[in-house]
Amino acid sequence: MEANLLTSIVLPVALGIIMLGLGLSLTIEDFKRVALYPRAILIGLFCQMILLPIICFGVAIGFHLPPELAVGLMLLAASPGGPTANLYSHLAKGDVALNISLTAINSLLTLFSLPFIVNFAISYFLASDQAVPMQFKKIIEVFLIVLIPVILGMIIHANKPKISAGLDKPVRILSAMFLILIIVAAVVKEKENVFTYFQQVGLAALVFNILSMLLGYFIPQLFSVHKKQAISIGMEIGIHNGTLAIYIALNVLGNSVMSIPPAIYSLIMFFTAAIFGYMVNQKQIKP
Repeated sequence: MEANLLTSIVLPVALGIIMLGLGLSLTIEDFKRVALYPRAILIGLFCQMILLPIICFGVAIGFHLPPELAVGLMLLAASPGGPTANLYSHLAKGDVALNISLTAINSLLTLFSLPFIVNFAISYFLASDQAVPMQFKKIIEVFLIVLIPVILGMIIHANKPKISAGLDKPVRILSAMFLILIIVAAVVKEKENVFTYFQQVGLAALVFNILSMLLGYFIPQLFSVHKKQAISIGMEIGIHNGTLAIYIALNVLGNSVMSIPPAIYSLIMFFTAAIFGYMVNQKQIKP
């Protein structure tokens, strides 16, 4: 479960390129609309910061997870969404501008909320006073991977709109193919351990993942948030920055067992998010 070339170099670079493609379809007006109608962002943040850790806590207790695995799952719940959430929102025809805004804000707030949530989990499940320091470096990395490529794409869109329009569909197709390759590479890399990890925490991670996406999709619509924005919030809530969670488990807490839940969740979410995106676009999931 140690960091490897795929997670430390290839994946961030690939996602950065994908984010450039997303920026090609965005304009300043998209973000102005988000600022003018902040309800969706506030509801998304409430789901992410308040409801999600509570649900995760319930799942950990309900499945009687061993203490270290329970902390690992809570660590994942405390992690923000990332570029992958934005990509899936793009593929599912969600409000990408809202999704990117949520990712950016969540990443900033995580600087404070993640240590609080994880320290609570450590205290409750392990009866330990080990503390989690704030990960400024990782927060900055998320900002760089998300914002800089998007800004570049938006600049291209503003100056070369015909090129942006022509690249939109090919970028969607290539993005989907890229994700498939990443999934295959991740499975191959961990092929010797995947079965064992799934036995330990797979079902709990799956249930938490599904509940997260449904929470992010349905609750906003209860408050009259548009479906397109609800899709984005569902992706943001359901897709987490597993790399950040694994990094903290291994390099900050020094506990490889705690890295198992985010690793398994990161594998599951690729498939469940694709199914979720398909279903909401086929109108098989209705508020």
